[in-house]
Amino acid sequence: MIKRIFLPLALLFFTTTLFAKVELPACFTDDMVLQQKTLVNLWGKATPGANVIIGTSWNKKEYTARADASGKWQVKVTTPSYGGPYNVTFNDGEKLQLNNVLIGEVWVCSGQSNMEMTPTAMYGDVLNYEQERAKADYPQIRMLKIENITRIEPQTEVKTRGNWQICSPQTFLKFSAVAYFFARDIYQHTHIPIGIINTTWGGTIAEAWTSGDALKTMPAFAPAVTAMENSPAEQEVLAHYNAELKAWLALIDKKDPSYTNGKLPWTGSRFDDDQWKTIKVPGYWEKNGMPNFDGIVGFRKMINVPAAWAGKELVINLGTIDDMDVTWFNGVEVGHNELYNAGRVYTIPGKLVKVGENLVAVRVFDTGGDGGINAAEVTLAPVGKPAEALNLGGEWKYNIINKLSDMPPMPYRADGPNRPTVLYNAMVNPIINYTIKGAIWYQGESNADRAYQYRTLFPLLINNWRGKWGQGNFPFYFVQLAAFMPKDKMPVESAWAELREAQLMTLKQPNTGMAVTIDIGDAANIHPANKQEVGRRLALIARAKNYGEKVTYSGPVYSSAKVKGNAMELTFSNATGLKAKGDKPTGFAIAGADKKFYWADARIEGNKVIVSSADVAAPVAVRYGWANNPDCNLYNADDLPASPFRTDDWQGITFGKK
Repeated sequence: MIKRIFLPLALLFFTTTLFAKVELPACFTDDMVLQQKTLVNLWGKATPGANVIIGTSWNKKEYTARADASGKWQVKVTTPSYGGPYNVTFNDGEKLQLNNVLIGEVWVCSGQSNMEMTPTAMYGDVLNYEQERAKADYPQIRMLKIENITRIEPQTEVKTRGNWQICSPQTFLKFSAVAYFFARDIYQHTHIPIGIINTTWGGTIAEAWTSGDALKTMPAFAPAVTAMENSPAEQEVLAHYNAELKAWLALIDKKDPSYTNGKLPWTGSRFDDDQWKTIKVPGYWEKNGMPNFDGIVGFRKMINVPAAWAGKELVINLGTIDDMDVTWFNGVEVGHNELYNAGRVYTIPGKLVKVGENLVAVRVFDTGGDGGINAAEVTLAPVGKPAEALNLGGEWKYNIINKLSDMPPMPYRADGPNRPTVLYNAMVNPIINYTIKGAIWYQGESNADRAYQYRTLFPLLINNWRGKWGQGNFPFYFVQLAAFMPKDKMPVESAWAELREAQLMTLKQPNTGMAVTIDIGDAANIHPANKQEVGRRLALIARAKNYGEKVTYSGPVYSSAKVKGNAMELTFSNATGLKAKGDKPTGFAIAGADKKFYWADARIEGNKVIVSSADVAAPVAVRYGWANNPDCNLYNADDLPASPFRTDDWQGITFGKK
């Protein structure tokens, strides 16, 4: 009798657990943006064999998708011209609804730190940061950040840093600055909602963003890709690293002068920190009393916790920390991270949270350059209630623990981002089903030492992405490297100039565009602050090519050269109103058959530039803006700068006098 009752109940329980709510990838959330006027891909998981009914409020239609044997389903839905908000429902017996969905234009932004750079903190502040933040009230602009992770095999599961973010003065701090200014400029001129999928990672190489099958077509990368495919699983690599890291962190603890009986007293609330100094947090410590210090610094902050929070889980958000941290709450570790550009968001167990004074302690280990807790804001809030957050910024206690020279070397992170394919696998492949308009790209600094290779690698990446997305030759617009490093007194070879040339050559690929930024760089900062103009110049390309505006989107581009006596005559496209900002054109160098370059005199005649030098009687070649940080001033009537270029293809040249 018992068996007869139990068996049907067990079967009923098993059947019920199978029919769970539809699972959606992390890229589908409330507040998302879907591409307008097309067939948009939607996908997810459900009970194998189940029918999933998808409803779209903009056309009041329903679409049916059937989950395969593994539970996966996919469907295409028709989207109208831009508008919203709308909702999308998913139902396999239990309804799931996404709200406040906009129909607009979806752009992927990618690259290294100059695209990753938020308006403040990790890489410095953008120009006029406070004013820009106050004005950043654009609910029709939204962003989704893909989590910074690596994988040696292509992934299908999307990992994101939270949901789609609606642009406001509060969320502005999380946006890619370049992507925000790009989106803002397009929105202001078209009023079309813009969604940005942000997949970026500072300091990374282009081959990391390219798939393995594509890289195998380049002999330089084929062996490395094959070796990675035959290497141990990512989990094994991480397990080995984590074991080494644990031992290293324990050794760091023991190097702390306060280390006693296996503990660090200064991480607890009872420690007497009267002898510690005060420092403003957030901010780099080099700018707050510790110039040129590399090593370990302890930070302490006593916080008054409201009675309503006692015993509840809290979330502490420390933003980014340069380079590594371990964080404690009332003497108990709540998290650590070894990546300088990763967000520190740690959950504090409710059992640690008491009414009144509670202690947050952070140990920061900086291995070079700037160091410290450098986010725009540091906050503490109950789980799921960010609106109630306490601002932890202001005066903190700090103390130098150890110098870098006294520390053992950190274990080598074998799962780092600068390996072929690993960022494509983890941060691009999972989103290739998401229907997009196009992509914007800012990268190249990390490939400058291999600029000739970039001539092949960069077009390969573009065509690789287009092939994987399966949306044809979608728009791919990129930023040419800005000026950086000290100026040269005489013409010299330049790896950065060669990289810019490789970028210029990539314009031969269909449906591409390049924003020249040679005039808005910073000799002392690889992350120049004027991201507004970078975004605007990218947006000009899109506005002209994709949104039907009659706007100039390119500065002068070198077309041809011919010898005229002792001078060379250069012609340009996009050169209406060709002009020099200053007394005369600068940045030109000229050489004869001996390949010795000298600074040249130049004058403008219509859309041509005549270049000569008293030191070169029979000129053969001209270069313009050919330096890491050139002094050049050629523009068209719309104040867009000329791209650096050269008429020769020489290597190993020599140079004349100043």
